[in-house]
Amino acid sequence: MKTIIVIPTYNEKDNIGKISEAIKKLNLNVDILFVDDNSPDGTGDIAEKLSSQHSFIKVIHREKKEGLGRAYVCGFKWALSAGYDVIMQMDADLSHDPNVIPVFLEKIKDYDAVFGSRYLKGVRVSNWSFKRLLLSKLANEFIRIMLRIDSTDTTTAFKCFRRNVLGIINLDNLKGRQNAFLIELVYRTIKAGFKTTEVPFMFKERESGESKMEFKTAVEMLFVVFKLMMTKVKRLA
Repeated sequence: MKTIIVIPTYNEKDNIGKISEAIKKLNLNVDILFVDDNSPDGTGDIAEKLSSQHSFIKVIHREKKEGLGRAYVCGFKWALSAGYDVIMQMDADLSHDPNVIPVFLEKIKDYDAVFGSRYLKGVRVSNWSFKRLLLSKLANEFIRIMLRIDSTDTTTAFKCFRRNVLGIINLDNLKGRQNAFLIELVYRTIKAGFKTTEVPFMFKERESGESKMEFKTAVEMLFVVFKLMMTKVKRLA
């Protein structure tokens, strides 16, 4: 199946070369799409140079930073128009282990969507404070209970979809700008009736660059959860 990995970037100049090389070494015959939000550190220029050197690397340059959700929607739409059968998503900062990608691609043969999880049958997080880990774990448990979905980790961006999923759930209806977008994506996929599963992976805190998590991101997540609780999603699959 024709496969692409969508990776949004903003000030990731120290990481995009590393993640490109790590994925290349897997010999999976997959493409990479960097979606850069006009990074002031020159990430877009580096991505463009990589693209000129490697045909499997594609780049979209966006005019401004509009949030993780808008970057993913842009990348997903591009991938759909380019005819990709399988569309993955992951972070650029190497917190998502590229060595787990083959597991996703094996699972997607039998499922419509595969979600990475830091909390499936245990906790797999490295270099986080206890407070941050506790907040993340409780938040995901709260989301699971409130939205009545069988997903242990909605807020990670390590996910994989068949093209029909992204074509049906209507990407324009996903309004979240940051991690709230990821919650919406999982919720609508499950509620639409698609066959999903989870893959455990070890999350490792970024080595280079700065975390994009902010207080307003958490507020938006809470708002979206309550909004989704009031929303009825038509079962489509």
